[in-house]
Amino acid sequence: MFTGLVEAVGEVRRVESTPAGCRLEIDTGEWDYVPEQGASVCVSGCCLTAVSIEPGLLRFDVVHRTLEMTTLGVFQQGSRVNLERAATLDTLLGGHLVQGHVDGTATVAGVQEGGDWRIMIRAPEAVRPHLVDRGSIAIDGVSLTIARVLRNPDGEVEGFEVALIPETLARTTLADRKVGDEVNLEADAMAKMIAAHVERILADRGD
Repeated sequence: MFTGLVEAVGEVRRVESTPAGCRLEIDTGEWDYVPEQGASVCVSGCCLTAVSIEPGLLRFDVVHRTLEMTTLGVFQQGSRVNLERAATLDTLLGGHLVQGHVDGTATVAGVQEGGDWRIMIRAPEAVRPHLVDRGSIAIDGVSLTIARVLRNPDGEVEGFEVALIPETLARTTLADRKVGDEVNLEADAMAKMIAAHVERILADRGD
């Protein structure tokens, strides 16, 4: 479990193909956190297990399913990534509860730079039912508030818009995002659980 408050921006040093997927090697830069082997780390929204640790260097094994479901499959040397350690029971919850379980990738549909920096996201269908104005969303592991749900002329939800403050732009990779980029999305866990529960009730009633 994570909070969506990015602690550091790292850089992919190496991606090595393996029979199970790939071995991902990340330079953590000035991040002073040194996890134990087997610890969970959020890498741009994906919960990964640290399998090898050196000062300033973390390695993760990534399976094919994760590569298919996330943007990790297009990581290459030099890619910048958001990093966060796993939360504990005494962690200050300044963002929202983020599981590190990516619901799917989404496309950046628009970027408005400047004083009122905004990013427009075209969301995958699996995420759209969970988008609510002023609700929570995680983009590449960053906890954000949905500023506006985007709808087509028929009123159907197609995506959402977030507003980024200078602190977020300075501390994460979101300032790098351009139109056409793919990002990892995780909808609010509580919204997903409530939706699943309601769907089961309606299915049992035959509605």
